[in-house]
Amino acid sequence: MSERGLTPSQTVGPYFAMRLPWPDGPFVVPSGTPEAIMIAGRVYDGAGNALPDAMIETWQADPDGRFAHPDDPRGVSSGAAGPGGAGPGGAGPGGAGLAGQGFRGFGRCQTGPDGSYRILTLKPGPLPTPDGDIEAPHLDVSVFARGLLDRVVTRMYFPDEMAANAADPVLCSVDLARRATLIAVAEPEGHLRFDIWLQGARETVFFDL
Repeated sequence: MSERGLTPSQTVGPYFAMRLPWPDGPFVVPSGTPEAIMIAGRVYDGAGNALPDAMIETWQADPDGRFAHPDDPRGVSSGAAGPGGAGPGGAGPGGAGLAGQGFRGFGRCQTGPDGSYRILTLKPGPLPTPDGDIEAPHLDVSVFARGLLDRVVTRMYFPDEMAANAADPVLCSVDLARRATLIAVAEPEGHLRFDIWLQGARETVFFDL
């Protein structure tokens, strides 16, 4: 029997614009929410070209360090979604506290023609780890883009948390020279900039899950 070679792998899409984005996706909290912060940036490939058809997802704790999910071992946060789930439309009926403000912990934004994305959210609180450590406030960030068969996952830390960042066990596991790729930059306009480089000399640190 003759041997056959492997079928070459193929990327599919990206078809993100067809079903996944929704109008409220970039709004982890509604516009006008007190203490809301805007996180903005661009997604670049290894050649430095901005990607107009990538998609960003964020997942985070609330300001008390709790997740809007029933699997949080400390109990559901005040922002947990009700029966409506945490998809388009925000928190479901019956919520209180942050849920009443529409906080859902999850954001999704397709990049624009210039590779840019924006997420409006609240700054999360620190997180305890099973080992008794404390993780600094951060966002989990997933990137979907052309040329990727699966998402890549990184984190965004906050520039005003220098002491907490220095003690964060995950950030400390990253080579010192590359930690800056995980820390947002405060802009004069008041928002935070977090650019994501998929490859190249400025490649963002990504994590194996």
